[in-house]
Amino acid sequence: MSTIVDFKNVSTVGLESSPVVEALAGLRANEARYFMNKYKHEFTVVPASESQETLDYVNRILKEERDIEFAAKPLETSRFQVENIKFAYVIYEDGLVINVMYTVDDPKKRAVGFKLSEGMEVPTELEMKFKFARQKSKLAGTIRGSFFVIKGEY
Repeated sequence: MSTIVDFKNVSTVGLESSPVVEALAGLRANEARYFMNKYKHEFTVVPASESQETLDYVNRILKEERDIEFAAKPLETSRFQVENIKFAYVIYEDGLVINVMYTVDDPKKRAVGFKLSEGMEVPTELEMKFKFARQKSKLAGTIRGSFFVIKGEY
């Protein structure tokens, strides 16, 4: 069952098992606000247990592009298309949020982004491979983020 993420009244529903639940809920709400402001799109999530196809898609890109496999438990996913861009999100229990941005008509604008909730450590799978920039958010506190460009076709 899908849930629309409310960015005005931040909710922790679906994320309760996370050790950084408040920050992760804020990060999820921050993404929802971005899509509403930029695209007038409601950001919806579904439990990871109901979205194996999205998990497989994101995991395949991570594995084939950078040989990354996360040990953390996925809690929720989101997958949608806005304009000419396909998006896929995986929200993990440890506070990590991964998004795949895949433009349909421009292979130069395809990337995987990593966002770390405030209070979480950098996952060991990313420690030596990526540098993280910091960004302040009213909803999520300090977000650390990084990305890589997708080279293959998915």
